[in-house]
Amino acid sequence: MRKKIIVFFLILLVVAGIISYWFYQERIFSKEVLKLEILGPENIQMGQEFEYTVRYKNNGNFTLEEPKLIFEYPEYSVTDEGKTMITKDLKDIYPGEEQIFQFKTRLLGKENDLKIARAWLSFKPKNLKARYESKTIFTTKIDMVPLNLEFDLSSKIESGKEIQFSLNYYSNIDYTFSDLSIITEYPATFEFIEANPQALEKTEWRIASLKKTEGGRIKIKGKFGGEVGTSLNFKARVGLWQKGEFILLKEISKDVGLINPLLYISQRINGVSDYVASPGEKLHYEIFFRNIGSTPFENQYLLVRLDGAAFDLNTIKTDSGEVQAADNLIIWDWKQVPELRLLDIQEEGKVEFEVQLKDIWPSQETNVIIKDKVNISQISQEFQTKANSRLIVLQKGLYEDGGIFGNSGPVPPKAGQPTTYTINWQVKNFYNDVKNVKVRATLPQGVTLTGKISPDSEILKFSFDSNSREIVWTVADDLVAGAGVSSAAPIVYFQISLTPSVSQEGKTIILVNKPRITGEDQWTGRNIEWEGWPVDTTLSDFTVPIQEEEE
Repeated sequence: MRKKIIVFFLILLVVAGIISYWFYQERIFSKEVLKLEILGPENIQMGQEFEYTVRYKNNGNFTLEEPKLIFEYPEYSVTDEGKTMITKDLKDIYPGEEQIFQFKTRLLGKENDLKIARAWLSFKPKNLKARYESKTIFTTKIDMVPLNLEFDLSSKIESGKEIQFSLNYYSNIDYTFSDLSIITEYPATFEFIEANPQALEKTEWRIASLKKTEGGRIKIKGKFGGEVGTSLNFKARVGLWQKGEFILLKEISKDVGLINPLLYISQRINGVSDYVASPGEKLHYEIFFRNIGSTPFENQYLLVRLDGAAFDLNTIKTDSGEVQAADNLIIWDWKQVPELRLLDIQEEGKVEFEVQLKDIWPSQETNVIIKDKVNISQISQEFQTKANSRLIVLQKGLYEDGGIFGNSGPVPPKAGQPTTYTINWQVKNFYNDVKNVKVRATLPQGVTLTGKISPDSEILKFSFDSNSREIVWTVADDLVAGAGVSSAAPIVYFQISLTPSVSQEGKTIILVNKPRITGEDQWTGRNIEWEGWPVDTTLSDFTVPIQEEEE
C-alpha cells in the first residue's frame, strides 16, 4: 500500500511538471519574444514619396513557424500596386534571426493630419499548438502641403458693386494629380454671375491633371450685397474624390468687408473729390465755395494754408492768387476773383493752384495726412488728404547664387541647352501699413520654373498660371510700414530654366518680365501699385531712385 501511494505521488509530480513546463513556455511567448517595429519619417510633405521599413527579430530561443506578416498603409495612401494592405507568408524565423521589408507610398491629406501605419506578425512557436501575434503602429504627420490655393480678392468691397476676382492654385508637389476638385462656399448675400472656366453648380471646378510647378486661375464674377459694415466670408477647398468621399488637401477662407463709396464735394485734387496723394506727384487743387445762405457775399478774401512736410512749397503755382511760401499761404482777393467780389445765393465760385509733393519725406513719418485749411468770410474748413505708401519690388537675376540653389548650364546660354538662374525679389514698403501685398510677373516663352523656392516659408505663397505664364507671390497679408527700409525686407528666391532657340543664341534674352507689386494701403484704403524692371541674361541691376528715402 505504501509503495502504491509513493508511485501515485510520483505520477502526480511528473504530470505537474509537464503542465508547469507547458505553462512556462506559454508565458514566454506571451511577452516580447518577437520584436516587431515600423520605421519611417515622423514628418513629411503631402504627396512626397517615401518608404516604411518593417523590421522584426526573434529574441527567443525557439524557432517561430508559419509566420505571416500583414502591413496596412495609412488612410489615403497612394501605392504603385493600388493596395491598402499587403500580406506576406514568411519562412520560419530562427532564434536571433531578423529581417526587414520596405513598403513605398505617398500620403494624401491636409496639413497636420496624422497618418497611422499598422503591422501584424503572427506565428506558431515550434512544438506548440498555440498561435501568437505581435503588432505595432507608426504615426507620420503631414506637416506641409505645398499646394497653394488663394483668393485674389480685395478685403474691402463697395456694397452692391459687381466685381470679378480670382481663385489661384499652384502645385509644387513632385506628383501628378488627376481629377483634382476645387470647391467654393459663398456667403448668402453674394450673387454669383459667371465663372471662367465654367463651374459645376457654380461652386466646383474639376482639374484633369496638375503636375509639379503647374497652376491655374479661376475667374469668378459676382455682386456683393449686404449691409455696410458687415463682413462676408468666402471659403475654398481643394481635394480629390475617391469612392464618393472627398479627400481634403487644402482649405482657405477670406473675409471681405462692405463699405460705402467715398465722396468729398468741397474740394477736388486732380479732378477727384476724394483724392489720395502719392509721393513725388503734382497736385492740382480746385477749391469750390458755394453760397448756401440767405444773403449775398461781397468783397471777400479767400486764404489757403498748406500744412504738411510732404509739400514742396517752392513749386506752388496759381494764376490769380498771391503765394507767400514762407508762411505756407496762398491768398485770393475780390479784385482778382469775380465770385469773391459778389457771390449771390446758391452761386458757386472756384480758385485753383498746383503744388508738387516731395519725393523724400521724413523717414519717421507714417500715416501721412496732407492738410489744407480754407478760410473765407470768417468761415474756415480744414481738408485732409491721405497719402499712399510707396511700395516697390527689386528684381535681380543671379547665376552664382552663393549656394542657394546652385545653377548649371552654359553661360552665355546656348541654343537647345538649358541654363538655370536664380531670381531674387525683395520688397520695400515705406510709409503706411499695407495689406494683401502681391508681386506679379510673367515668364517669356522658353523660360520655365524648376520648382525650387527659398526660403521654405514662401513655398505656399507662390503660384503660377500655366496659361498666362504669370507668377504670383503673396508677400504678406499685412506688411508694416518700414518693412525693407527700417526693418527686414520680405524676400524670395526662385529658380528658372532658360532653353534658348537658335534665333536667340548670342542675344540678350529676357528671363523675367517687369515685376508689378500691388497692395491695399491700410491708411488710405486705396489699392497701390508699382512696376519694376525686367531681368535678362546680362543680369544687370537697375537703380531705383529711393536711396535717400532709405537712409
